[in-house]
Amino acid sequence: QVQLVESGGGSVQAGGSLRLSCAASGRTVSMHAMGWFRQAPGKVREFVADIIMSSGSTSYADSVKGRFTISRDNAKDTMYLQMNSLKPEDTAVYYCAVRRYLGQYNYWGQGTQVIVSS
Repeated sequence: QVQLVESGGGSVQAGGSLRLSCAASGRTVSMHAMGWFRQAPGKVREFVADIIMSSGSTSYADSVKGRFTISRDNAKDTMYLQMNSLKPEDTAVYYCAVRRYLGQYNYWGQGTQVIVSS
């Protein structure tokens, strides 16, 4: 089992920045990748970005490329999401998740709210 706790959400104006953190505990040795997902009101949850823990290789949704940066600190079992140039359409609950090698994302945090006002 892996436990995940997100932090860093809040309210900002459009064009502002926020940094989300996701701290993992438990069987963290089994983590192959960590990812960020988000769910806006009335919409399905969508992929934002993820990172391979060993290599640092990253991938991003097109909607956040160039604005968001995912990173990790393996020593702390923590992942970050630096969000710049925020837009109102970035408003959502952001969730972090973990998957094992060749597995699905099956460990999830409780979510942190991000609100971007115009």
